[in-house]
Amino acid sequence: MKVDGKDLRPIFFDNEKNEVCVIDQRILPHKLVIEELKTVDDIIKAIKDMYVRGAPLIGATGAYGIYVAAKNYKEGDFKDYFLKECERVRLSRPTAVNLEWAVDRVLEKVKAADYKDVVALTLAEAKEITEEEAENCRKIGEYGVSLIEEISKKKRGETVNILTHCNAGWLACVDYGTATAPMYAAYDKGIDIHVWVDETRPLNQGARLTAWELGKHGIKHTVITDNAGGHIMQHGMVDIVITGTDRTTYTGDVANKIGTYLKALAAKDNDVPFYVALPSSTFDWKLRDGVKEIPIEDRDPNEIKYVTGFSEGKMHDVLITPEKSEAGNFAFDVTPARLVTGFITERGMCDANEDSVIKLFPDKGKL
Repeated sequence: MKVDGKDLRPIFFDNEKNEVCVIDQRILPHKLVIEELKTVDDIIKAIKDMYVRGAPLIGATGAYGIYVAAKNYKEGDFKDYFLKECERVRLSRPTAVNLEWAVDRVLEKVKAADYKDVVALTLAEAKEITEEEAENCRKIGEYGVSLIEEISKKKRGETVNILTHCNAGWLACVDYGTATAPMYAAYDKGIDIHVWVDETRPLNQGARLTAWELGKHGIKHTVITDNAGGHIMQHGMVDIVITGTDRTTYTGDVANKIGTYLKALAAKDNDVPFYVALPSSTFDWKLRDGVKEIPIEDRDPNEIKYVTGFSEGKMHDVLITPEKSEAGNFAFDVTPARLVTGFITERGMCDANEDSVIKLFPDKGKL
């Protein structure tokens, strides 16, 4: 996507410096800072501390982490060192299935390779994964835009109001985004759209990142509190909800940023279609029951107790709770398949159930 007229991605490989580079999303929208990830510790810190976030981007970063591990090998038993470093990357965040998927894919590529070829092979595979994820998101936009076009026709060209939660835009997905891809495609086709942007506490990815993205693209949007979604649905101010996901079972259960489940309940109660956009890399082909089986990340309670903001040229943390109050920071929740209208993928759309998903992805099957 473009930022102020320049092409930019949240992760890229600088061929001149021979380094992996990412946007530090913690500082957006106030400053645009590019960080170089030179070590496996840098990769892990970027994933854990959310320089990078969003399932497809976490996967791409993990893939590059395997290259960084291979590149930085110095001495000792290479296989032992390499596998330990790969496992460290794989375990850096638990919920987004793309991380495990990407690490395993790069490892599979080099399992029979000579050491002298490993660095080049891991870099090539990381680049390929990154490009595939970008292309998958572009296709999600192509398929998903039909939903917005249909609503626009029914409303005779009046504004289509879309609600989204967290950030499932290009910042989370290498390019185009998942939930935002149909929005960008609709806007570029001249369809009149407006996006309700949930602030998405506690780290405000909606207020900071989605609003920034949409604004740079020229899309009308309004930031709202997380708890306003039900109200605006009750009053007919939402035509469709589109979110992303960090892990989705092949049976249709969706793990996404905390608060998504509540939006799905409100959508169901108000007959608002609730769609989830995702590439196939975000499906978990092993788990059946998302509520019981998907691991939910429990993050630092200080993310709840403090709000980070920008003032006088610097980022500041401000305490908003009683200092000694405890806080629970559940990063994700699971929306059961029964509340999901359908999935938008790179192969088209399907219902949120096992038969429909497997029909669209017969090559994946049930592992």
